[in-house]
Amino acid sequence: MAEIKIKKGINLNLEGAIADATITDTSCKSFAVIPDDFTGITPRLDVKEGDSVEAGSVLYHDKNHTEVKVTSPVAGRVAAVARGERRKIEAIVIEADGSNKAKTFDTKGDVRNTLLESGLWCALRQRPYDIVPDPSVKPRDIFITAFDSAPLAPDFSLLLNGKEKYLDKGIEVLSTLTDGNVYLGCCPEWVPDAKGCIINTFNGPHPAGNVGVQIANVKPVNKGETVWTLDAVTAARIGELFTTGSVPFDTIVAVTGESIKHPHYARCTMGCTVASLLGNDVDNPENCRIVSGNLLTGNHVAANGYLRFPYRQLSVITEVKNPADFLGWASLSPRRFSIYHSFTNWLLRRGKPAEFDAKLNGGERAIIMSGEYDRMLPMDILGEFLIKAIIAFDIDKMEQLGIYEVAPEDFALCEFADTSKLPLQKIVREGLDKLYKEMN
Repeated sequence: MAEIKIKKGINLNLEGAIADATITDTSCKSFAVIPDDFTGITPRLDVKEGDSVEAGSVLYHDKNHTEVKVTSPVAGRVAAVARGERRKIEAIVIEADGSNKAKTFDTKGDVRNTLLESGLWCALRQRPYDIVPDPSVKPRDIFITAFDSAPLAPDFSLLLNGKEKYLDKGIEVLSTLTDGNVYLGCCPEWVPDAKGCIINTFNGPHPAGNVGVQIANVKPVNKGETVWTLDAVTAARIGELFTTGSVPFDTIVAVTGESIKHPHYARCTMGCTVASLLGNDVDNPENCRIVSGNLLTGNHVAANGYLRFPYRQLSVITEVKNPADFLGWASLSPRRFSIYHSFTNWLLRRGKPAEFDAKLNGGERAIIMSGEYDRMLPMDILGEFLIKAIIAFDIDKMEQLGIYEVAPEDFALCEFADTSKLPLQKIVREGLDKLYKEMN
């Protein structure tokens, strides 16, 4: 086991952390699968409204790789197929019937085929491009992250509550899919007793928990190489599938944020409603921003929306704290947070959680080549130059500057710190999509 120290980045200490690790149970009757959560798949429906489904039965498959399938998290009836512009499938809503019928899978046959049929294949990600993996490609290595360093992130030792025994089996299964190694990235505070993998501990601030940062500091991805990534919860879920024969769709979610009266952990089923997780625990619901995921990379969802992939965190903050703030974004208030100690907040509230709302405090402007991204990106990449190359879509420069190593989440902290207010994650996502189409 090697220890790798991460020096770049920053830990954001926010209001709304969970103080009590007690896990509460929730109940829900409506669930949804959102195709946008599974990047790289062009959905083709296998069901229609009114059809009955079991937990684990196919909802849709990929147009280009028909063996790649997304499955239902619950047994019930397809209540609706929500479509957007140009009939794009935005959500498949399932009303649970309470029968708990679940499809079983052959775990003695081909591992790859079992993962594809069960839908767990779609929980994996491939680099380059940060998409659901191509089933025809064998990865150089597989990287698993066993911690999350994002703001208010859940503790993986609690997410794996009672299921640590399946992690070894999951690693064993994954090791059959590569001729290389399976790497497990951990934090110093919790190192699981896992076998069959190479364990590395990462000591440092966020984004140390990002699997892309772990790859860059262990064995970077070069042009022509492919690696797969996932988290330890998914690895344990794969292990449970190959132990019991059915897919476990249950999950533990951290409900966090300063607008939550009592931040807590909740046990639920993937794709459940946001309302079932929040209940009446939101302070001033008319003026709050609900994010499925962490506040840096999550998806903005409505109060009547659904929990999104990777199904482990829900964050709620105030939309606008003080709409009449004197001088607006140019205010010199000592309560204002600043990474670079531009305000006295760091001195007056040393060690205390910072308070945020959802305001941008300014609009987009030209890129300032000040090295801001480099301070937040612990990878051997010139972030500012890479962003400029992506915007210009200069393929040669994108390749030279490391486009194959990155995913949108790797630039989330850069986006937070960016004085230019650029949507860096969106830029990287669109750049990866265009590059994939160009190269394939």
